[in-house]
Amino acid sequence: MANALANAPDVTADHYVVLGLAVCFLQEDGEVQQVRVIEPITSSSLEALLKGIPTSYELAYATTIGEIFDGETFQVPAVFPEDAQLGNDLTERIIASTRTYAKRPEATEHISVGTTYREFNHSLERKRVLNSDRVVTTDDNVKQHQYTHEVL
Repeated sequence: MANALANAPDVTADHYVVLGLAVCFLQEDGEVQQVRVIEPITSSSLEALLKGIPTSYELAYATTIGEIFDGETFQVPAVFPEDAQLGNDLTERIIASTRTYAKRPEATEHISVGTTYREFNHSLERKRVLNSDRVVTTDDNVKQHQYTHEVL
């Protein structure tokens, strides 16, 4: 664990973190493929999700940094399916997420360490596409009054 957290001296093995399993989509050659991604959930996101907003998360698992890092290697908890992929920049995002729980320790009371929460309002109505390209057009420009940049 020391190697994975070398740049985060404020994060220790007993720090709390929540990992989520999100249903996302990849767009390849005009086709959309469903993938399940393991990624950290910040304290503010968790609190919003627990209020029942629609989300791509199927489950959340509360754990500690020491349980999921063995040296430089991320250890996938057994609660996650084998076909789940790891999110991008996972180590950095886990460290950042861990810090949100350190700042708001009351958020750690929602899910106990070692517990899986599955009661989210899971919805795929708004698909979360991971590799979509945003194409900006002139129609996206904000229309301004003709005198906006003139001194009157």
